Amino acid sequence: MPTSGPGARPPTIADVAAAAGVSRTTVSHALNGLGKVDPRTRERIKKVAAELGYRPNLRAQRLRRGQAKAIALASSMPFAVAGGPSRLGFYMEVAAAAAERALVHDYALVLVPPVQSGSALYSLDIDGAIVVEPDEDDRAVAQLRERHLPYVALGRPMSPGDDAPYVDLRGGLVAELLLAHLREQGARRPALLIGAGARHSAVDARAAYERVAAEQGWAPVVVTAPEEGGEQAGYDRCAALLAEYPRTDAVCALVDAFAVGAVRAIRDSGRGIPDDVMVVTRYDGLRARTCDPPLTAVDLHLDRAAAEAVELLLGRLGGVPGAGGPAAEMPEPRVVPRASSLRVTAPA
Repeated sequence: MPTSGPGARPPTIADVAAAAGVSRTTVSHALNGLGKVDPRTRERIKKVAAELGYRPNLRAQRLRRGQAKAIALASSMPFAVAGGPSRLGFYMEVAAAAAERALVHDYALVLVPPVQSGSALYSLDIDGAIVVEPDEDDRAVAQLRERHLPYVALGRPMSPGDDAPYVDLRGGLVAELLLAHLREQGARRPALLIGAGARHSAVDARAAYERVAAEQGWAPVVVTAPEEGGEQAGYDRCAALLAEYPRTDAVCALVDAFAVGAVRAIRDSGRGIPDDVMVVTRYDGLRARTCDPPLTAVDLHLDRAAAEAVELLLGRLGGVPGAGGPAAEMPEPRVVPRASSLRVTAPA
C-alpha cells in the first residue's frame, strides 16, 4: 500500500526503518531519545522520518512509557474572580506562557476550570500540574494528592507541610511597592482590601501592610471580602469601609475584581478618584486597563513566572534533562501608574 498520495496509509515505524536501513528498535530509540544511538545515525533517522511524514503513535507511546506527555494548569480561584475580563487576564496570561514552554519540551498543556468537588482533575490523563496561587486546604492540590500526581505552585503554597516547589510571586514586595506609590502620591490613611482566604498574595500583603503602617505611623485598616463575591463583594466591603473610616484616602484592593467594585463604591459615596480616594490593585491585566479610571497595577512578569513553573514541574517528572533545579530569580515587580492614583498635585 502506498505511503503517499490520495488514500495513502500513514507511514509506520517499519517504513522509516526500511528507508533508513536500520531496525525498528533503532528508529524507536532515535526518535524518542532512548538507548545508545550514534548521533549521526539519529539525525539521519530523524531526517528520513520527516521526509516520509512519519508521526509517532502517541497512544502507543503513552502505554509504553506510562506518560501522557501532558500537564495541567489548575486553580481553585472562583469564576467571580477568574471569570469576566480576567479570563483574558491573569489565568490566560499564565496559560499562554506555560503552554509555549511546555511545547518546547513536547508536552501539552491542559487548562482546567476553577477546581471544585467533582472536578475534571480526577479523570484527566495528565502527568502533573501547575496550581495557580493555591489557597490553604486547596481543592486542586487535594485532588492531585489523591491521584499521587506531582505538582508545583505558582505562588507560595499555604497548606501546612506543603513542600511543593514553587515560583515566588513576592506578595509582600508587591504590597510594599503599591503602598510606597500611594504615599508618594499623598496618601496618609490607606486601607487594605484582600480576599478572605489564605492565598499567599493576601497573607504576605497583609503582613507587609501592617509592617509599613507601623513604620509610617498610621492606624492599619484591613478588610476582607469573599472571592466568590467578585466585583459586588468589593463594592460592598469598600462601601462599608468608607462608612466606618470616612477619612480613608486610598484603597489597596489586591484582587482586581474587588478594585473595580471599590471604584463604584467610592463614586457612589460622592467621592472623587483619585482626588479624594486613590485605588490601586495587584495585577496589571484587562480589568485594570479597562476600568474607568484605569487602575494603577503591578507588572508581575507572569510570562517568566509561568515558564519557570513549567521547568520546575518537568524536573519533578524527570521528563526533561536539566529541568527541575531551583526557580531562576524573578525580575522585580514594577508598578504601572495610572489615573486611579495619579494626582496632579499631591497634598503635603
